[in-house]
Amino acid sequence: MATAKNTKQQAAKFVILLPPSEGKAEHGQPRTKWKSTAGTFGKQLAAARNELIGALNKVDGGNAAILGVQGALLDRAKNANKSLIGAPTLPAFERYTGVVWEHMNLESMASAQRAKALEHIIVISGLLGAASATDPVPDYRLKMGARLAPMGTLSRWWREPLSVVLNQQFSGYVVVDLLPQEHRAAYAPDLEILGDYLRVAINEKSGKAGGHDAKTAKGRLARHILDSCASGANPRGALKSFRDPRFTIALET
Repeated sequence: MATAKNTKQQAAKFVILLPPSEGKAEHGQPRTKWKSTAGTFGKQLAAARNELIGALNKVDGGNAAILGVQGALLDRAKNANKSLIGAPTLPAFERYTGVVWEHMNLESMASAQRAKALEHIIVISGLLGAASATDPVPDYRLKMGARLAPMGTLSRWWREPLSVVLNQQFSGYVVVDLLPQEHRAAYAPDLEILGDYLRVAINEKSGKAGGHDAKTAKGRLARHILDSCASGANPRGALKSFRDPRFTIALET
């Protein structure tokens, strides 16, 4: 558990850091056209996004080693990565379709409740750096752990610009970090700026790290935090009250 100042303000302002998913909905909304300046962090991160897009274009959208897929998935990924600028978009919470997002079950919320919940979700992405859950996102494939010339490993490359932007944007906030290690490596929280920083581990009850199987619990945990804080709890309290039949929650130092 990493603790910063101003922890009495936990209930007022918080965000949950989540990874994107490898599974993504195809296509996008008609007449939408993505640009690198789009979304909550677009102006701050556009230069970095453009640099990545240029590097992807130089390698024809990527190859199996860079993108981690083969066959039809590789063809789709390459085509998407080569046509990012001007591509049709979906809001991030609709674009990402993986296990974590499925088990947050945001579609079950009433529209007003969902709109409020989405304000608290920030996605840490290999392509975008960061995006809010409602930001427009094109179809793409690029893991945070990928190596792309001349950047090298993207988590290291993103760490400086992304940390500056996130720490400034969320000064005084409680930041709940539900990221896997490769995404966590892209962000250095400033404990003098943040209100509190809660780095969460999801473990088997034996103490073993949860791994891939814990994605279901992570989605349920994110939903539990959103529901609990909407009812007046603070994020730290929400973490303490979460229960899962297989996994336990721990705050890492």
